[in-house]
Amino acid sequence: MRCPLTIVNERRVLCVFPAYTPSFGTFSHAYRLLGRVRAFMPPQGLLLIAAYMPATWPVRFIDENIAPASAADLAWADVVLVSGMHIQAAQIHDIAARAKAAGKVTVLGGASVSGAPELYPEFDYLHIGEMGDETDRLIARLDDNVSAPPQQIRFETKERLPLSDFPLPAYDLIRLDRYLIGSLQFSSGCPYRCEFCDIPALYGRQPRLKTPQQITAELDSMLAQPGHPPVVYFVDDNFIGNRKAARDMLPHLIAWQRQHGYPLHFACEATLNLAKQAEILALMREAQFTTVFVGIESPDADALKAIRKEHNVALPMMEAIKTLNSYGLEVTSGIILGLDNDTADSEGRLKTFIDLSQIPILTINLLQALPRTPLWDRLKRDGRLIVDDAGLESNVRFLRPYDEVVATWRRCIAHAYDPERLFARFAHQVDATYANRMIAPVRGKLTLNNLRVALVLAFNVVLSVGLLSDYKRPFWRAARRALRRGQIDAVLGMGFVAHHLIQFTREALRGEQNASFYSAHRREQVLDRRALPSQRKSA
Repeated sequence: MRCPLTIVNERRVLCVFPAYTPSFGTFSHAYRLLGRVRAFMPPQGLLLIAAYMPATWPVRFIDENIAPASAADLAWADVVLVSGMHIQAAQIHDIAARAKAAGKVTVLGGASVSGAPELYPEFDYLHIGEMGDETDRLIARLDDNVSAPPQQIRFETKERLPLSDFPLPAYDLIRLDRYLIGSLQFSSGCPYRCEFCDIPALYGRQPRLKTPQQITAELDSMLAQPGHPPVVYFVDDNFIGNRKAARDMLPHLIAWQRQHGYPLHFACEATLNLAKQAEILALMREAQFTTVFVGIESPDADALKAIRKEHNVALPMMEAIKTLNSYGLEVTSGIILGLDNDTADSEGRLKTFIDLSQIPILTINLLQALPRTPLWDRLKRDGRLIVDDAGLESNVRFLRPYDEVVATWRRCIAHAYDPERLFARFAHQVDATYANRMIAPVRGKLTLNNLRVALVLAFNVVLSVGLLSDYKRPFWRAARRALRRGQIDAVLGMGFVAHHLIQFTREALRGEQNASFYSAHRREQVLDRRALPSQRKSA
């Protein structure tokens, strides 16, 4: 649905999504291997807001991960809408400065401002919370007047718009062929209360849902673009937050795949106890889910209990990973270093976990305290929040010496992404995971665009990884194992992913990348960082 208000004036709306800081998980180093790809994933939230705008209002959409908003774009607009996360704070401020310099009224919504509105005093209007009653009030205000108010006005949602009433995201305003993967949202919210996570505070603990018909309609919209990405990521906070809903939706997804000749693969985020849901896993396999991101956080059971991640110890961790692999799901793992339970032995345990789990992709971050989390509240109470990070990699005063924590992070990523180890883990996936995937008809994938993309990727992977890189030998060892099973897609995928992970790791080890995806300080601070005196001591 669109905004139901009666609109009097025409307003030109420019939606601008800020660029991300590079990270392990966005695969930016590998984009050139695909040719046209320039960004990781379309931003669902801002696309929904764009679609909700009144039908008579012209809307433009700029993703600055692809190209910055130009002076002409800003001159065209009556109002500039921005949305983003904490990691994008610097870029959000930059967009505001450019918009204000162009004399435009500015509006900010999204996760960051909803969690910490005090960080953004320069915006004219703040939209706090999800789409709902205050969204209509904001639109009514803009319809009435697009002059900057004398002081900032906040619109804080009290009654959320049900997800079942969400509009179809404005995919028509973007080129999907510029993105590595597509994005889709089925639910919002998570029933768990992990100490470091702001999802329950922002979106609630009772997952709210779209209908299966909405999901298939969004997929139809993506499929209408000839250059759509081959993988669609469910951005749900926890895909099995409502197990019954996921179980009921999956048959609709399977029917859609069959109808269209299985044109897509799917990925999602879920808790590790997904391994206990055999019926859901069987349906996910049939629907062509191939990857699941799991916030494992730590292989240490005591550390998991301390951060309220008890559900990760509900069954043996290695057994759970093997179960997921047995349904064709390659696990991607989130890992946190700098937890209060970490000791001098944590590094060795993590390295052992990496080797035994055979998980190829691990996003290893330093602990970062986010506003509106139990962790933030506890650390603030204990005087352990760093307000001015002074170039540090985290806003947390660790219990272990800061330099030791960062050095541990460096040694762990060097271990994880040593090319020999990385490609050995991929080689393990050939038999343990990829061989367990359902062989689907290829009719839906046989398009001219897919063939073009595959040829470009194959050429670039063979050239850049298989011939010119200094890790070509471990690549070809893993590739030969996959080729013997006829897994050509796996060969291209492991080459593509490993190229980014290895290059990013080397930059990180030179001090050119942040030690946490959530670290918001600029790169020049990282290069010149100095630990605060109190950070050099054990607490």
